[in-house]
Amino acid sequence: MLTFETELKKFKHEILKNIACLGIKDRLIKEELIKIPGIIFQDDKPNYRDTVNKEKKVILDTVKILSSNITRNNSDEFQDISDSDQIIYVIDEACDRCPTKKYWVTNACRGCISHKCMEVCPAKCISRVDGSAYIDDSKCKECGMCKKACPYDAISVVGRPCRAVCPTGSISFSKDSEDKKAIIDESLCINCGNCMAVCPFGAIMDKSSIGQVARELSKGEKLYAIVAPAIGGQFGFKISMDQVKTAVKKIGFVTMKEVAEGADAVTAFESNEFVHRIKEGNKYMTSSCCPGFMKYIEIMFGSEVKNISSTVSPMIATARYIKSKDKDAKVVFIGPCTAKKMEALRGELKGDVDYVLTFEELYALLDAFNVDIEKCEKDVLDEGSIYGRGFAAGGGLTAAIENYIKDKNIDVDFKPVKVSGGAEVKKAMTMAKVLKIDGNFIEGMACMGGCIGGPGNLVSQLKGKPVMNKFNNESTKRSVLSNDTLEEYLKLNLERHCE
Repeated sequence: MLTFETELKKFKHEILKNIACLGIKDRLIKEELIKIPGIIFQDDKPNYRDTVNKEKKVILDTVKILSSNITRNNSDEFQDISDSDQIIYVIDEACDRCPTKKYWVTNACRGCISHKCMEVCPAKCISRVDGSAYIDDSKCKECGMCKKACPYDAISVVGRPCRAVCPTGSISFSKDSEDKKAIIDESLCINCGNCMAVCPFGAIMDKSSIGQVARELSKGEKLYAIVAPAIGGQFGFKISMDQVKTAVKKIGFVTMKEVAEGADAVTAFESNEFVHRIKEGNKYMTSSCCPGFMKYIEIMFGSEVKNISSTVSPMIATARYIKSKDKDAKVVFIGPCTAKKMEALRGELKGDVDYVLTFEELYALLDAFNVDIEKCEKDVLDEGSIYGRGFAAGGGLTAAIENYIKDKNIDVDFKPVKVSGGAEVKKAMTMAKVLKIDGNFIEGMACMGGCIGGPGNLVSQLKGKPVMNKFNNESTKRSVLSNDTLEEYLKLNLERHCE
């Protein structure tokens, strides 16, 4: 049994596990789902919320979101979000209504005569009240100049964590002065899940297909598991990926395949596309591996969509490869990313991947089937090259392309710009739009540090990265070209189809 880093991880795991158990029994119906709060919470005192009723209500609302993909046409409240392609939702009852006033003057204010904060404020929203500075939040533009100017660091930033990490500004709050709950504007949301990862109250959740997958596995359906390169850092040094493969097969999957293998093919395809575009006179091209990054460009920099690579992501490439070999196959992608759930629903890609689960959901699924990974024997998992596995971290794609260009002796000026996280991505795309960026290829990742920092991970990036690096280095394929399935992949259509 893994040790959960936070109580919220454990809380979510228990709910996912119970939904999966219902899937195994083919009892994914409202009457059974509403029993989950009573199964999980049996105390007479609340653990985290104000009351027992609120504790159970939060669990029930979480169940509704996590089970929405398998409750279509069920009844009343379980239908609310079933027919939407939106992935990330706010649990109203769990939202703590964090302060909406961003800048505050603390007791550290010395009431200095110069009042530098007042002098630099462009909105003139700072006044002197009883000898101390006072910020009128109705006028404040949240520029931060006052905080920078204060010699005593007496101005504090108390912004909502979810709003702070949202790269598109899709999160606002209710205008109701008594409420102030978080609200997601679906037209701006890229479903990256960064808000979900930072919310300290577990008030933001992603829709899940764990119940459907559990049900199909229990019925013996032909499901293939394809795992993202970031899986190498998820289970610690004591558990090998060879054991994980055995565990995955034990619960009913035909096999477990590395998406890193598809990443090698994407490297080759995207490298050749880059060469072609640059020779045709294009100023730059962006990567297309991260669906959150792609969606960000589509929403915030629409004029630059034409510069996104037309190559599919490694997830799609691997799924197409499997289905080219087995026409009856159903493919389940397992990774750290909530935006991948959105990618699988994109019109031009629909049908390539049947289900998307996170690493959190994989562990809950194994737990529901009572499989102990540590007791599993080892199977062979050695499909992706060291570069394909490197896609899990920011800069991994760039390193793979550099390796491919070098080994193929391609004469091209490859000047990469590697960015991850909202702030870096925004800066790079802003510069690219006005052709001021110092490079001709942008590798963009929505999550800071790359996929290893994704919201669906079991462990933090700090703990996971050393384990992942060890797994990557165990690959016997030391270059992209050493992957013996590369030619087979390149015979497939690895372009995103237009609708």
